[in-house]
Amino acid sequence: MKEKQQFELWREDVEPALISKLDEFHFLGYERVTVEEIWECVLYQLRKQKEFLHLHAFVNQLMTLKPQTYMNWLTLKSYQEPTDWFAEYEAEK
Repeated sequence: MKEKQQFELWREDVEPALISKLDEFHFLGYERVTVEEIWECVLYQLRKQKEFLHLHAFVNQLMTLKPQTYMNWLTLKSYQEPTDWFAEYEAEK
């Protein structure tokens, strides 16, 4: 029987690692990055993972996230979920 990944249960446990990665990105000049975006990016990377992933391997994946990988994910996300930049402007009229 194949075990199912339960990453959401690990969210509280890996919170210090998420904050550390957030601080690293802010230090490198990526000021608009959020903890939630880092979390989503790592989960996106692991979506096709076939074998069961242990907590320490998940934290390793999180801590080795590179800004380039994050920016690629952000670009893909923007293409998949286009934002209407003028919606607020049109609503004011």
